Amino acid sequence: MFDQSGDLPQESVTREPREWVKTLAAYREPNALRSWVELGITVGPFVILWALAWWSLSISYWLTLAVSIVNGAFLLRLFVIQHDCGHGSFFYNRNLSDWLGRALGVLTLTPYDVWRRSHSIHHSASGNLARRGIGDIHTMTVAEYDALTPLSRLKYRLYRNPIVLFGFGPGYLFLLQNRLPLGLMNGARYWVSAMGTNIALLVGLSVILYFGGIMPILLIFLPSTLLAATTGMWLFYVQHQFEGAHWDSEEDWQVHDAALHGSSHYVLPSPLQWLSGNIGIHHVHHLYSRIPFYRLPEVLRDHAELATGNCMTIRESLGNVRLKLWDEKSGRLLSFGQARKL
Repeated sequence: MFDQSGDLPQESVTREPREWVKTLAAYREPNALRSWVELGITVGPFVILWALAWWSLSISYWLTLAVSIVNGAFLLRLFVIQHDCGHGSFFYNRNLSDWLGRALGVLTLTPYDVWRRSHSIHHSASGNLARRGIGDIHTMTVAEYDALTPLSRLKYRLYRNPIVLFGFGPGYLFLLQNRLPLGLMNGARYWVSAMGTNIALLVGLSVILYFGGIMPILLIFLPSTLLAATTGMWLFYVQHQFEGAHWDSEEDWQVHDAALHGSSHYVLPSPLQWLSGNIGIHHVHHLYSRIPFYRLPEVLRDHAELATGNCMTIRESLGNVRLKLWDEKSGRLLSFGQARKL
C-alpha cells in the first residue's frame, strides 16, 4: 500500500503527475464495437434479472429479493457506463453519449445533466480545501472542527457515522436528493434534467404498479437500487478518503497532483472489478478522465508504476471508515481520536 510516511511507493513517482497526461492520451479513444458490447452485456443481464425477479414473485418473495440483490450489481455497472458518458469517453459522438446517459439516468435515479455538472466540479476541485461542497463527501479540517459549537460537532459526527454515510445516506441521496438539482438551482437546464428524469421515473413506476402491484417496487426496484447506491457510495468514499490522501490549500493545489495522489487504486477481485467497471483504478481515471473504463486495465498493464501506486485491498479499505478530519499541519486524514490527541 503506502509507505510509513503516507506517500506513494518510490516506483510510483518516477514521473511528475502532469507528465502522465501526454502518455495517457494514447488510451482515450473509445472502441465503438467494444462500447456497444459493454452496454449489451450490462443491460441484457439487468433486464433478464428484472424479468426473472418479477416471475419469481409467484414462487417466493425471498427468491425475488435474492435475484434483485444480484441485479443491484448490474445497476451499479450501468451507473459506471453513465459515468463514462458524462466524461464523453464511451462513444465518439457526444450527443449519443449524452442521450444514453440521460436514459441510464432514469434507471440509476440520477438526473444526467445535473450529475455531469456536479461531477465535473468534483474533478476540477478534488483535493482543493477551498472548493469543497459539490460532488464530494464533506470533509472538515481539524481546525474547522475545533471551531464548531458542540451541536455542530454532533451534526458532523452523525454525518460521518458509517450508519448514516453508508446506511441512510445512499437511499436519501438517490431516492430524495436527486429529485431536485441541489447546488445548481439557478440553471434552467438542470431543472429540465431533474424534472425530466423524475417524470420518466414516475411513468416507469406507474406502469410497474399498474401491471404488478406494489410488490415489484418493494422487492425488485428498491432492493436493487439501494444496493447499487450503497456500493457506489462506498466506492466513492474509499477512492478519496484513505491514508495517504492528498489535500491542499488553494494556493498550493495542483490538479494533476491531486488526481494522482488524492485518488486510490482499489484492488478488487476480478469479478468485482468487472461489475464495478474498473472504477477502482481511480487515480488513473482522475489523471485522464477521457479514458473509457474498459481501457483502464490496459494502462496498468503498460505502466507498472501506476499499477503499484495508491494500492488498497478490500481489507485495508475497511480501516478508512475511521478517518474523519484533515489535519493541515501533518497533511493526513485523522480519526476523531487522533485529532483529539493533537
